[in-house]
Amino acid sequence: MGIISIEFFAFTAAAILIYYLFPVKKYQWTVLLAASYAYYILNCNKYVLYMLVTTVTTYFGARILERAAEKSKQFLLKNRESLTKESKKEFKAKTQRKKRLILAAVLVFNFGILAFLKYFGFCADSVHSLLGAVGIKYTEPSFSFIVPLGISFYTFQSMGYVIDVYRGKVNAEKNFGKLALFVSFFPQIVQGPIGIYSDLAHQLYEPKKFNYDRFKSGGLLILWGIFKKLLIADRAVKVIKLVTADSGAFSGTYILFTVILYAAQLYADFSGGIDICRGIAEIMGIKMAENFKRPYFSKTLTEYWHRWHVSLGDWLRNYLFYPISISKPFLKMSKSMKKHGMKYFGKVFPTALASLITFIVIGIWHGAEAKYIAFGFWNGIVIMISSLMKPLTDKLTEKLHIKRENFFYSVFCMVRTFIVVLIGYYFDIARGFKDAVNMIWRSVADFHISELASFDCLAKSKIDIFDYLIIFVGCLVIFAVSLVQEKKKDSVRKLLCEKSTVLQWILYILMIVAIALFGYYGPGTTPADFVYMQF
Repeated sequence: MGIISIEFFAFTAAAILIYYLFPVKKYQWTVLLAASYAYYILNCNKYVLYMLVTTVTTYFGARILERAAEKSKQFLLKNRESLTKESKKEFKAKTQRKKRLILAAVLVFNFGILAFLKYFGFCADSVHSLLGAVGIKYTEPSFSFIVPLGISFYTFQSMGYVIDVYRGKVNAEKNFGKLALFVSFFPQIVQGPIGIYSDLAHQLYEPKKFNYDRFKSGGLLILWGIFKKLLIADRAVKVIKLVTADSGAFSGTYILFTVILYAAQLYADFSGGIDICRGIAEIMGIKMAENFKRPYFSKTLTEYWHRWHVSLGDWLRNYLFYPISISKPFLKMSKSMKKHGMKYFGKVFPTALASLITFIVIGIWHGAEAKYIAFGFWNGIVIMISSLMKPLTDKLTEKLHIKRENFFYSVFCMVRTFIVVLIGYYFDIARGFKDAVNMIWRSVADFHISELASFDCLAKSKIDIFDYLIIFVGCLVIFAVSLVQEKKKDSVRKLLCEKSTVLQWILYILMIVAIALFGYYGPGTTPADFVYMQF
């Protein structure tokens, strides 16, 4: 049941209708829980057990952590007169060690499941290759696993909640059903965004009344997501699959064109899917986190990653980057470098190294292949070098009398950042690491601008010049909307919803007509899965 299908929208409409008609508003959230598990069972059948196991371990792990903290607090209050300063310190340290062990057990177990399902095949192949290289015969275990839908998203979301309970930021949820809903909420289970418990949970449980304005705003966001997916992403993917399947058969000109097309396709696909999910949630009175903030307007790679897949970036920053950067080894490294006269490097290098580690994790999260590790390493090393070189680039900018707020300089920075992002995309779409490197080289060495006048070889993809025109116009529409958002610093939907009702409905009708007439669907087409459904 894909999220762009008649079945999905019928299912969602029924869930929304029952949700608002449910007579006991106090238990309205149970409709969402039932709908979420029904959706998951319909799509994953028995693999729902994986999500259930994560929910159970998350629930009890958080409760045990909270109970340990509460017992410690009560003990210290009860014995505050009799305990010495040293004995209090020792008791707190003992309690903290116990909590860390509980947290580690929950994290290792759940991330272990994720790692095993996603990376067992890669690890087995690697072992086979290494042993084969030294002449050792090795037969791989014949296991076959299906990675459950959205396992990365619900695992990250659940573990974020457990860590927040460990840190004392939130209270452990006592109602198992409510926590199960937080883990499984069906609009976001497909591809996020990754929710933070303190931001999302209360919205799921609070009683809601139908609101017409929310319905209009959410419906517009759904249409916008479908527009991106059906007009741009599903058209462009045919060309991308054709070229990447056998990149050696195409010149560097077409390879470069394909990578640029992939930048449009990936954004339209991923942000489009997120828009649909956020729109459905908004109709239900639930505001999910914005996952994209016009990433291609970024002036630096760091800014790009603050605008792209925002929820994943926030999760990694809060639960991986910061803990690493302030860990004892990294603080010791910083102190040592400052002591030896490297004041700036002592300040920047440890955090830059933590950033590199984080991006390598991002690469591994994308997939169990060398090309994805290279993808993460490329982004991490560029950010690391730019951080270390900042004093030099600042001096150079000052010496050349370049004003950072200058329009042309801003455009230059955007283009430069986009090129850096594109290089990373080569690793994303190539069949393997070697193929990615070869594609990058040929995009430079075998580029002939005259070839852009003819798309004969790309005609094999069964899309014609009219399709390219639709992609181009669709990208222009996205650019125009993004430009308004960037300048106004406000939602275009909000601006539109402030206009007259007649104008709003004209816009709705125009979008529906555009999707109906120019959307890539129907007989002779194969609906493309969302890129991030595999995660």
